[in-house]
Amino acid sequence: MAHEGKAAATGGGGAVAVIGLACRLPGAPDPDALWELLRSGRDAIGPPSASRLAAGPPIDPERPGGYLDQVDRFDAGFFGLSPREAAAMDPQQRLTLELGWEVLEDAGVVPAAVAGARAGVFIGAIGSDYATLVARAGEPAITRHTLAGLNKGLLANRLSYALGLRGPSLTVDTAQSSALVAVHLACQSLRRSESEIAIAGGVNLNLVPESTLTAERFGGLSPDGRCHTFDARANGYVRGRAGAWCCSSRWSGRWPTATPCTR
Repeated sequence: MAHEGKAAATGGGGAVAVIGLACRLPGAPDPDALWELLRSGRDAIGPPSASRLAAGPPIDPERPGGYLDQVDRFDAGFFGLSPREAAAMDPQQRLTLELGWEVLEDAGVVPAAVAGARAGVFIGAIGSDYATLVARAGEPAITRHTLAGLNKGLLANRLSYALGLRGPSLTVDTAQSSALVAVHLACQSLRRSESEIAIAGGVNLNLVPESTLTAERFGGLSPDGRCHTFDARANGYVRGRAGAWCCSSRWSGRWPTATPCTR
């Protein structure tokens, strides 16, 4: 369960430059931590936390997986959201807002400076586990904020609205290739001059055991809980990741830059 993001710009000849990066991954809450994780060869796969086990239905406490810390934490006031609206939002929407802001910080772009710009947002996503949790709670859990909070199509729209962006804004679901296709669409938008800067990435939070169980019974998960990427032992995948990238087709440094903002 994680989230990653990327910001980029293009120069002559249609080349695309990545100018910012943000992520949340198991064992790596930011890009620097991810780099150290890779350099050290550490294993970020581990047992579920007590809060994850308490979410139910029961799961094997010894079953390894990739888990993010504190996906229930969110500074609603920072994004101008009420506590009630934030509680009704899929945590994937919250992560998209946080990482969209952070990726601009990493690019050295003041978020307020892109308001009104032809800036596109392309987010890949596949799951809707939070909707399952709401359904379990029944009719009392449905509020005036539920429709927007659970609509997967609003993952990208939330970020565009919060930043005042005027470019394309869409959520992409092409199963396991969703984030990759989102980046592809962002590059196309830049090269066609639909967008002058773009935020692209993907988010995936497995919040209920059923989603992983479904993938396991399909035969898509690694039997030992580790995917062995780029290894001859590769025998499945381990679900859980997120991120974002920022790019621009006419990057000239004209957007004001500053010391990264803090929340």
